[in-house]
Amino acid sequence: MNTRWKTGNRFRLLENGEEFFPAVFEAIESARHEVIIETFILFQDKVGLALQRCLLDAARRGVQVDVTVDGYGSPGLTAGFIESLTSAGVRFHVFDARPRLFGRLRTNLFRRMHRKIVVVDGAKAFVGGINYSADHLADYGPEAKQDYAVEVKGPIVEEIHHFVHEAVSPGQGRLRWWRRDKAQVSHGGQAAGDAAALFVTRDNREHRDDIERHYRIALRAARHEVLIANAYFFPGYRLLKELRRAAQRGVRVSLILQGHPDMPIVKIAARMLYDHLLRSGVRIFEYCERPLHAKVALADDEWATVGSSNLDPLSLALNLEANVIIRDRGFAAVLREHLKALMEKSCNEIDPKREMDRSWWRLAASYFAFHLIRRFPAWAGWLPAHKPVLTPAREFAVNDNAVPLSAQGASGEASSPMPWHWRSGENVVTAGDQRHEADCPVS
Repeated sequence: MNTRWKTGNRFRLLENGEEFFPAVFEAIESARHEVIIETFILFQDKVGLALQRCLLDAARRGVQVDVTVDGYGSPGLTAGFIESLTSAGVRFHVFDARPRLFGRLRTNLFRRMHRKIVVVDGAKAFVGGINYSADHLADYGPEAKQDYAVEVKGPIVEEIHHFVHEAVSPGQGRLRWWRRDKAQVSHGGQAAGDAAALFVTRDNREHRDDIERHYRIALRAARHEVLIANAYFFPGYRLLKELRRAAQRGVRVSLILQGHPDMPIVKIAARMLYDHLLRSGVRIFEYCERPLHAKVALADDEWATVGSSNLDPLSLALNLEANVIIRDRGFAAVLREHLKALMEKSCNEIDPKREMDRSWWRLAASYFAFHLIRRFPAWAGWLPAHKPVLTPAREFAVNDNAVPLSAQGASGEASSPMPWHWRSGENVVTAGDQRHEADCPVS
């Protein structure tokens, strides 16, 4: 588990696509040497097309661009979309690309590459839970997601940069790290603020429970307040126990969970745990304005985390995840302000008196759910584990309708006008939407 805190960092909280996408696109537009992107979901909608244009412009001016998407999370990309990028020099990678069984059934459901990371010139990074899809924007409608990411500057960027290099070229990251031109790292190693930080990842080899362990450490150390906003809440037994213990010793423990979930099973699963948590004094708020996609938390006055990891079996036991842990009073205050606003304006608090139903079926279901999560990590270990494999885009059959990349030119979407124009913080849509959420897993 990573315990090497790096000081001198600065973090900026980015809420939803309205803040995240402009920040990322502007960073790419100013890139001089290198852009590396990892994302679970890249859709070919107005956001994906805007990202495509930014990457094309960067590659054509000589910037080295690497893009990695997950083979399960990004199933709808056409050959023309990818060909336009690779023809410009973008190195496009697909994690765990597998053909569909009988042409329809996807077999790569488990152990996904769920990280969302951007590193530009080794000097600036972005980490969080926001994918490249239009459903992270308010104008998408009532199904638009509520989510967060951070912009990162300072010495911790070096660690994130090295990590994404190693992910793209396993075994070569350290060589590239020491040999690349110092101009490429810009000011990434210099102090940019006062925040101490850890970059924490989860994989299926050496770091199986690192993110969960940092959550448990924060819960044990908390003295006044713990506030967690998490979209998919079905944590392991040990984390659930620490939540209850913190509340029992007088810590104000509050959970913001989905009240209007994108998948009904999410709310059903979380509600199975309400009785145990409420009886210990944990307060539960259901966010009902739109689907909650957040993966953030804070403890007391200075500890916070933002990242891609949900508190459910997929994220805690199977997927590849990445979070930043932050010690900074200023950042914690900003995050607290945002989460308190959600609780006050857009959440319904669960009433313990009404929720704690003593009917026999409710008690039986709750008992089953409680012991299921206690044993799930061990059961998950029985699922097939495979070495992470990145497939070059030219070997990836992006969807059932795509023609071989060698047979399709760089026309189509790539030659269309920039679908997104940034003007005074507002977006003006000039291209149509392609929605794929029905074919998308937990994101």
